[in-house]
Amino acid sequence: QLVESGGGLVQAGGSLRLSCAASGRTFNGYVMAWFRQAPGKDREFVAAIRWSSGYTFSADSVKGRFTISRDNAKNTVFLQMNSLIPEDTAVYYCAARSSATFQTRPDLYEYWGQGTQVTVSS
Repeated sequence: QLVESGGGLVQAGGSLRLSCAASGRTFNGYVMAWFRQAPGKDREFVAAIRWSSGYTFSADSVKGRFTISRDNAKNTVFLQMNSLIPEDTAVYYCAARSSATFQTRPDLYEYWGQGTQVTVSS
């Protein structure tokens, strides 16, 4: 089970930190990722992290602004979002893939959270 939290309304230039609490299984060997979906658009890859090693991979659109990390002891994945812009407005989803290979296609992830809304005002 994946449960996201931390979304909200923020002004452009501001920051938010999303959390994804994972439970129900061990995630060693998994890739954990964040995706987002704006109204009328496809679900878009944001960033991913290998649970075991901590290696990360991010979309070009968020490099230098967003950072993915994890806390193994708390079984939680984070997405620190800085320098937010209105184009970052979307529902943000946490996902898990039972493989250590990074993938950007949402259909290759087996487990999903319910999503958390992020709205950036101009």
